[in-house]
This record gives sequence, C-alpha cells and structure tokens, in this order.
Amino acid sequence: MALTDAEAPFRPRELLLEKQKLFQSVQKYTHLKGRYDKVTSVIIPLGLAISCGGLIAQGIYNMSHGVGKKE
Repeated sequence: MALTDAEAPFRPRELLLEKQKLFQSVQKYTHLKGRYDKVTSVIIPLGLAISCGGLIAQGIYNMSHGVGKKE
C-alpha cells in the first residue's frame, strides 16, 4: 500500500471535532466511563469475594466438626 492511499476514517472528521470541542470546553474533570462499568468494577469482584468467603467458612466449619474427612 502506498503512502498516498488513505484509508477511510471510522467516523467523519466533523463529528470528532464536535466531540473534541465539547470535552475541551467542560470545566470539571471528565471521566469517560460507560453505563456498564459498575458490572466489571464492582459486581464481579464483590461476587468473587463473597463466594471465596463462603468456601472458606464452609472449610472452617467442616474442619471444626470433622465433616467430610476421607477415611
């Protein structure tokens, strides 16, 4: 592919310039997060922590009562 052959942009340049002007004009800090970021940053780690805690509690219960031993 030669340097003169330009690939078409994914979005029109006008839309990109409008978004750039919008974000540059905002005075507060802007965090570009989506709506579903709480699923990956809160719910999944919380579920893993709860399941690990449950398994640890079950193991402690089994060891203290002598349940589930192999003979």
